[in-house]
Amino acid sequence: MLIGALSTYGQNLPSLLTEKNINSTFSILAYDENTKEWGIAVATDNIYVGNSTIYIEPELGAFSVIAETEPRYAIQGFEKLKGGKSIEQAIIEVRNSDANANYRQVSGIDKKGNIFAFTGKSLKYWNGKASQIFGTNYVVMGNQLADKVLSNMSNTFETSKGTLAERLLKSLIAGQNAGGQISGKQSAAIVVKGIDNQWYNQIDLRVDNSKNPIQELQTLMDYHYGRIILNQALYAHREGNSKRAKQKLTEAESMLDGWTGMYSRIAAANVSMGNKDIAVRWIKKGLTENPNWEVNLPAFYFLRDNPEMASIIKPETFSTKDWESALGMLSNLGQELKVIELAKVLIKKKIESSYLNFLLGRSYFYEKENDKAIAYLSKALKMDNENIEAQNLLEKIKAN
Repeated sequence: MLIGALSTYGQNLPSLLTEKNINSTFSILAYDENTKEWGIAVATDNIYVGNSTIYIEPELGAFSVIAETEPRYAIQGFEKLKGGKSIEQAIIEVRNSDANANYRQVSGIDKKGNIFAFTGKSLKYWNGKASQIFGTNYVVMGNQLADKVLSNMSNTFETSKGTLAERLLKSLIAGQNAGGQISGKQSAAIVVKGIDNQWYNQIDLRVDNSKNPIQELQTLMDYHYGRIILNQALYAHREGNSKRAKQKLTEAESMLDGWTGMYSRIAAANVSMGNKDIAVRWIKKGLTENPNWEVNLPAFYFLRDNPEMASIIKPETFSTKDWESALGMLSNLGQELKVIELAKVLIKKKIESSYLNFLLGRSYFYEKENDKAIAYLSKALKMDNENIEAQNLLEKIKAN
């Protein structure tokens, strides 16, 4: 009866016998002294591992708390670091007041990269291996693992290239390839924070419930860096470095494949670099993967004469909002004269809005025809006095 009863629970045998929320887990915690970044990557056989195991405060340090998770190690640990305690003192002092310390695994790193970790003594009685390995500015640890998981994680982190986030993920993948948790895997997470990182450079990626969480984490990482590389491609194009622009765009395309929300930007980038046929392929790919992607079609009105787009882009069905999208994309591509031409045709057909007049006025501004710009921006504000974009541009023109 015991075996049958145990099978109905989503916990491990040690958890059930001790009535604790223990899960086989492995993690790597590290500090990059060059970028001043702290990061943790972790995987487990239960759901949402990133929820309770990762704690990072830039300029203070980081804690990874696994096995029988106890947030006090991080909460009190940060306070002790603020008070001048070493990372070893911070962890040991919390451990000394923890009646269940034998069921914990905790690693920590301070603002200078000093490290400390411990594995609770009870963990050695569980199936698999439970231990930790110390390296320069990093710690790998885990429980219920195949024999070579931690050594492979350590070796991979030390020899891999790339950003801290990329190296952490490579280490996690190496651990999984070495056998990972003997009970399987269900979730994975990676968090990297730095002193000088803006919000868009911070990494907080989580796969909370999956048959292949680490693989999906890799996909999310590709999306994160793919978007950055796409921006680099567009910047290189604006700066006239066509070789770098095309190389970066190709790289970004391979990394962003599957993120349908980025396909319109990829298509627009290809158009700006003279690759209309490739742009069409991305548009059709978006429609195939997500029928709702058709909301982006009006922005590509200028491709209506392409044989593959003739039956897809239907201007006769466009709403005013759709025409605004069409004008906006032309402007984004630097086609201001085409914006002016199309906007005037639409206005003659009684297709008009405050935002449409703003776009027309902005195009005249870009073409250095300020009198006409003022006229259409004023008209935009007359139609909607809360059109803040028209108001700001109008004020800018009059200030000069």
